[in-house]
Amino acid sequence: MACRFEFEMNNRNIVIETGKVARQANGSVILRSGKTVLLATAVMDEKPIEEHFLPLTVQYIEKSYAAGKIPGGFVKRETKPGDFETLTSRLIDRSLRPLFPKGFFNPVQITVMLLSVDEKADLQSLALDAASAALFLSDIPVGQCVSGVRIGRKDGRFVLNPTLDELEEGTLDLFVSGTKDDLLMIEMRAIGTVEVEIEPSVAVDPMIDPMLAEEIIQIPHVNELKEDELVEAIEMAQKAISLAAGEYEKVFAEAAKPKKEVPLFEEKADPSIVTYIKEFYKEEMERALDGMAKSERGSEIRAIVEQVLADETARTEEWTEDQVKAAVGEVKREYVRSMILEEGRRADGRTPKEVRPISIETNLLPSVHGSCLFTRGETQALVTCTLGSRQDAQMFERITGKSASYEEFMVHYNFPGFSVGEASRIGPPGRRELGHGNLAKRALEPSLDKTELDAIVRLVSEILESNGSSSMATVCGGSLALKAADVPVLKLIAGVAMGLVMEGGKYAILTDIMGLEDHDGDMDFKVAGSEDGITALQMDIKLGGIGLDLLKEALEQAKEARLHILKIMEEAAEKIEVNEEVLPSTEIFHIEPHRIVDIIGQAGKTIREIIEKFEVSVDLDKKQGEVKVTGPSKAKVKAACDHIRSIAEGSRPKREMPQFEIDKPIKGKVKKLVDFGAFVELPGGVDGLLHISKISRGRISHPGDLLHEGQEIEVVVKSQKGHKISLELAKPID
Repeated sequence: MACRFEFEMNNRNIVIETGKVARQANGSVILRSGKTVLLATAVMDEKPIEEHFLPLTVQYIEKSYAAGKIPGGFVKRETKPGDFETLTSRLIDRSLRPLFPKGFFNPVQITVMLLSVDEKADLQSLALDAASAALFLSDIPVGQCVSGVRIGRKDGRFVLNPTLDELEEGTLDLFVSGTKDDLLMIEMRAIGTVEVEIEPSVAVDPMIDPMLAEEIIQIPHVNELKEDELVEAIEMAQKAISLAAGEYEKVFAEAAKPKKEVPLFEEKADPSIVTYIKEFYKEEMERALDGMAKSERGSEIRAIVEQVLADETARTEEWTEDQVKAAVGEVKREYVRSMILEEGRRADGRTPKEVRPISIETNLLPSVHGSCLFTRGETQALVTCTLGSRQDAQMFERITGKSASYEEFMVHYNFPGFSVGEASRIGPPGRRELGHGNLAKRALEPSLDKTELDAIVRLVSEILESNGSSSMATVCGGSLALKAADVPVLKLIAGVAMGLVMEGGKYAILTDIMGLEDHDGDMDFKVAGSEDGITALQMDIKLGGIGLDLLKEALEQAKEARLHILKIMEEAAEKIEVNEEVLPSTEIFHIEPHRIVDIIGQAGKTIREIIEKFEVSVDLDKKQGEVKVTGPSKAKVKAACDHIRSIAEGSRPKREMPQFEIDKPIKGKVKKLVDFGAFVELPGGVDGLLHISKISRGRISHPGDLLHEGQEIEVVVKSQKGHKISLELAKPID
């Protein structure tokens, strides 16, 4: 039966229809919001898989026709998903996975297709709500709805579900998802901004060119968020999520299909096997934990499983491999958690607040623009920084964009199998690699000084060892690699992974978690930022949630760790020796705009010759007359710039600048009147500036009150600096 539901809440109007399309799926909905239309379906296989994990697959797919476009490129159909589609699929997966009951191993496929798009829509939050609705209304045994909201910040105020324009103009992008009772996932990034101030040139230095009558001062800001501000924003999101998820469940209740009876596999280990392992394999378990504290490989646990299966008791009792695996896993989990909660000690001997030893080496690769080897315990990242020209920017198309966009700062994260001791081939990046790279990019991008940066920047993180927190090692190593490549950064950024263990009213917040604690803990989150606040955060919470007070305590503990790491990074940054020989050079200068055509030449012949001869890239701005030359060495860039200047000045007769005697009266003619003064033509055909304050002994509102264009007046030169000549009237007007 077709049903239609309309919701007006959290600054959005949403219409959800079910029973109308895709009726062969276990559940399907059409979601409409403005001009945006999404189709979400949920399908479940009847048979569970043999391996004990939840085989959930989420696909978010954007159709080009949704924006009235035909796919670009040689193949005119949608092919490989873009990064935004992959990251959105991952976001939906992380939000919905905790809803499934324990022991549920039936394959589930959730597909969200974008059929029509509104260019101002927040597609991620709408896609999550559509996927959740399809799952809840289906006969798949999930009994809760999830909702996602986004929080922006503009002029110091938090904005609920801002439009894309409002988000880009603000300083915060916070995405939170959860049920009516619990938060499940948080993603946050600070948005760097540039504040523009305009000062009259008089306050700085009188200028001859009217275009320079006002000086534009650009002030970059990182816009970090303080810990208490972040908690305040999350609290606002939590209220909105509780409202939306609760309303969805209430309205959908009658239309939801009866839930299917599916087998739920008992995940609890056999108590008798657990007792047996504790009694006879205690020493082996302790040695295994010691080994797992140093590696994510887990070979020690597999060895114990094989050892137990081989002994006489296991054969007599006919224990299966799955039973023994479950029992060994349960013992491991108990040991790890009790050690933390009861003894305040972790598997590697650290206290809950202790950060593993850190070592840093910079510019260890002689032919690379910038590099950093960042090692924290058994996690190691080699991060490289490469600088390029505008042609090196990554072009991409957003379905909501009218034209192609260019990514000028890239972070690529690679996780080869050898980093955890696995014999596996290196293939293309998966969802995890894309997600970790995106997190590092979100953390580092606000720290770039974009008022000074004129290069395309690519960071590549090669994870050489991994035992937890490799994405945060990428952040730390990436920040130092930027410094090593002499990229202008406002502040260093450090990141740390945090964990939480809760049981029986006790809890422990863990700093710099390793793989063992990530697996057996109740929550993990990664937080990055400067000494002044947080630039990026990613948090996944298991169903059951945590209170805001505990969240704030965890963020404050993360701040202590971040400041500790930043101190070590600052010391390393002071010792950086920049690879001047390999760093590309960039020079920007201006010529008269109408001379740009001379630089290009007939059919681009001249500029091609310059590029080939000097091995440089040249960017030209026809309107402003700006010339930007980038090349592999300073010498070649300088030679190219000199050559371009000679072309621009070749057809213009050179004229020597006359030198005037200071304070000597000379005749001049008023050439142009402007708000701040008058430009006066002097002997020799050059102009000087007579400021409004130098025209009359009294105050006047405009030079035109006392002067007119073409009028001959007597002036004195007060200063001459190159082409800048400051004048006063020989006899100021009363």
